[in-house]
Amino acid sequence: MNPSSVAESRQHKYFSNLMNPLRGVFVTTSVLCLAFAAPVMAQQPQPQVPISMRTITVSGRGTESIPTTLTQVRLGVEVQGKTAAEVQQEAARRSSAVVALLKARNVERLETTGITLNPIYSYTDNTQRLTGYSATNIVSFRIATERTGNLLDEAVKAGATRIDSVSFIATDSAIAQAQQQALREATQDAQQQANTVLNVLNLSPSEVVSIQINNAGTTPPPPVPLMRQAAAMADSAATTPIVGGEQQVEATVTLQIRY
Repeated sequence: MNPSSVAESRQHKYFSNLMNPLRGVFVTTSVLCLAFAAPVMAQQPQPQVPISMRTITVSGRGTESIPTTLTQVRLGVEVQGKTAAEVQQEAARRSSAVVALLKARNVERLETTGITLNPIYSYTDNTQRLTGYSATNIVSFRIATERTGNLLDEAVKAGATRIDSVSFIATDSAIAQAQQQALREATQDAQQQANTVLNVLNLSPSEVVSIQINNAGTTPPPPVPLMRQAAAMADSAATTPIVGGEQQVEATVTLQIRY
């Protein structure tokens, strides 16, 4: 055998015998480290939801019905003629008479809501021909419902040729009071809902932590078109019957309650 190979074989055996005890030391040390680390990991606390975060959210609703004692009216003058100047002047004359009457009757919130002047065409053999003009002047106002029928008849006699619609509403003060009452009902409704749920679960309410109030809204009846023609109303001796209705006022309150 080569002398150099013999020397290398002896060195390999020497280092192998030297490392064997050290391997045991390394393995023992690793086991000890894991043994000490395991209890530390097991002792870490689990996250819990704070009691202060336990809340219930409920929404309550309140509704109030109030009588409509006012009538919102839209009426006006419509005139047709050969020339634009002619119909515009006639519409202005009749409208002035109607407005003067309404002011004399002390109606509320009187305002002009529309003025139009449009050409009128006829069609013959696919040919368009200008035949005249149409002018309108529309006003709106409020009046006590019990006075509406008489006033409509007087307006037609004064020159009104069209009554577009009437709608019934409550007074501002009645609406404001109904809104307050609807809010009270909505708040009580939300509290009762929360108490019912918590009682079933054997829990007790602590305090209200959040309040959301939705503005109390009103829902007036839709406008009602009058079926009688203005000319027929002017010729009739009977008073136009006007009957009001009720208006709904609603409110919603949302509560977040800690328990």
